[in-house]
Amino acid sequence: MSDPTRLLLARHGETEWNRTGRFQGHADPPLSEIGREQAVALAESLAGDGIRAIHTSDLLRASETARVVATRLGLPVVEDAGLREIDVGSWSGLTRDEIAARDPDGFKRWLRGEIGHDGETREQLTERVVAAVERIAHAHAGETVLVVTHGGAIRALRRHAAGDPGEVLENCGTVAAALVDGVLRIDAA
Repeated sequence: MSDPTRLLLARHGETEWNRTGRFQGHADPPLSEIGREQAVALAESLAGDGIRAIHTSDLLRASETARVVATRLGLPVVEDAGLREIDVGSWSGLTRDEIAARDPDGFKRWLRGEIGHDGETREQLTERVVAAVERIAHAHAGETVLVVTHGGAIRALRRHAAGDPGEVLENCGTVAAALVDGVLRIDAA
């Protein structure tokens, strides 16, 4: 049995699109002022946690969050497109009301927990983010790694590891996970 790799999964800080309820997907809005403040608070909360590496989605809202933490911890940031949010296709930039008006059938499917947009499927998202997290964990065996990503990506990891995506994680919220003997696990606490 090898030492587990501890993974702290963090959602990026707030963007104006989060605040206004716009689907972001692969769009690249920056952090809002509140998002930058959240990133500073995250950095302070993680000081002393023994983090040895920081990996992040290459989308600006995640990479900005990671750079704030990295500055506080004195670590470099490694960007990884595999950690991106789900691609929501033509829904990117739209609010729920706008989607309901433009694509009522797709919106109804989405409300039932299905994919209604013309972007990436949940299975594609899960395959991509699990592969990225496992690759990162293997590269840092036995260490603690911060992974800054997106709400949908974290829900996909939770669904894969625990069978339940859990509640929506607030901006700069964290979930503890580990890769133990090649198996991704979500900490219960």
